Amino acid sequence: MGLPPELEKIVAHEDQEMGPHQEKMELVDLGTGSGKKEVKIGTGMTTPIREELMALLKNYQDIFAWSYQDMPGLSSDIVHHRLPLNPECSPVKQKLRRMKPETSLKIKEEVKK
Repeated sequence: MGLPPELEKIVAHEDQEMGPHQEKMELVDLGTGSGKKEVKIGTGMTTPIREELMALLKNYQDIFAWSYQDMPGLSSDIVHHRLPLNPECSPVKQKLRRMKPETSLKIKEEVKK
């Protein structure tokens, strides 16, 4: 007795690696000559929707922050990274954890992303 087609499909794709969906992006300059104001938009939309989106972005480009200077009330605490460490405590050293070679390669690829 065979498996239902839905289960056969799931079993066939079980070992396939799933990654995040990534749409091709297009870099578009909304600037009017005084400087670059680049945004990325997806290429999967139809031409009328793309033109409508471009018109919307150009009409409202003044509401986007194009540089840090465009965000006057923003606290600099947001962009600074600090690790609050107690100087009296020494760091904890853990033993090296060995992984299977194929798992180790997948981890390295994920870290590079």
